[in-house]
Amino acid sequence: QVQLVESGGGSVQAGGSLRLSCAVSGYSYSRNCMGWFRQTPGKEREGVAVIDSAGNPWYAESAKGRFTISQDNARNTLRLHMNSLKPEDTAMYYCAVDNWRTYCSTDFWRVPGRYNYWGQGTQVTVSS
Repeated sequence: QVQLVESGGGSVQAGGSLRLSCAVSGYSYSRNCMGWFRQTPGKEREGVAVIDSAGNPWYAESAKGRFTISQDNARNTLRLHMNSLKPEDTAMYYCAVDNWRTYCSTDFWRVPGRYNYWGQGTQVTVSS
């Protein structure tokens, strides 16, 4: 059974840091695109960052320079290091995997519909 379990969310003041983790089990994702999305009430889920099996990352403009996505060699753990957090980063953060394709699309990685496995989410709250 495929499982994605996020952890590491919490409350932090603006300018602070958090590290999110996603434990991946039940499937080999060695050739797939994995990443992080976030969502706030009333808004669509948006892509934050993804990474392919070679370790190549893609970032949303809002994340560039502040967030870093990483994975362990076995791709059993996906992480998102978030620095210089802002109140607008407040959201539920989800880990996701696309195992239909063997690559991350430069043009379409942000599309939630491309990902067929999702975690339950971890809340990040940034206060000003």
